[in-house]
Formats: sequence, C-alpha cells, structure tokens
Amino acid sequence: MKWQGRSRRTYTGAKIKTSRGKRKYELGRESAETHINDVKRKNVATRGGNRKVRLLQCNEANVTNSQGKTQKTTIENVTGNDANEHYVRRNILTKGSVIKTPIGNAIVTSRPGQDGVVNAVLLE
Repeated sequence: MKWQGRSRRTYTGAKIKTSRGKRKYELGRESAETHINDVKRKNVATRGGNRKVRLLQCNEANVTNSQGKTQKTTIENVTGNDANEHYVRRNILTKGSVIKTPIGNAIVTSRPGQDGVVNAVLLE
C-alpha cells in the first residue's frame, strides 16, 4: 500500500504538527506494471461499488492509424517510455509508451493498469 496523504513537512523542510493520523481513503494501491506476455487480467474493487480491470500481462493492442481505421495487432516490444526509462528494458506498458508492432511504431493512449486494454495510435 502507498500513502498518498499530505506531506508532514513544509516546502522549506520544517515539520508540520499533525492534528490527525493517516486515513484509509488516503491509501493507494501498487501499480499494475503491465508486462508483454499472454493476456492476464484482474478485477479490483474500488470505492462506490465500482471496479477497475488491472491488465497484468498483454501481448495485443488496438492500433488506430491517421485515417481512423483501427486494427488489433500483436505487441513485439517497448521501444520508448517518457515516464520511466527503465520500463523500456523491462517491457512494461504504461500510457505514453512507444510500442513496436508489425504495422509500425505506436504510442499507447490508454492506461493499461486501470482500463484493462491497450489502445494505441500509430506514429507516422
């Protein structure tokens, strides 16, 4: 679990006197870190009776070209990622990852760890 509450220090580094402790709603979950492999999904219960679909592994993407035509293709590997350079060699899919497909390089537009699907736009 990851605590996402307010920092206990000011921007100058001074300690803030806390008037309360941590709350359950301030906790976050670990990221899914979607890898390239056979498709594996997991449902996660969220607030309000809703759910998220965690995409743990995936090897196919819905790629859209500039004319608006979408087709399902396989993902060969990750060639770039502005979020984290180490995700490239580990082949982790996030929003903004550049993936190599048989029809060309594409940039991921969905959030695989939260949407449960990989959508991408072809780079021309």
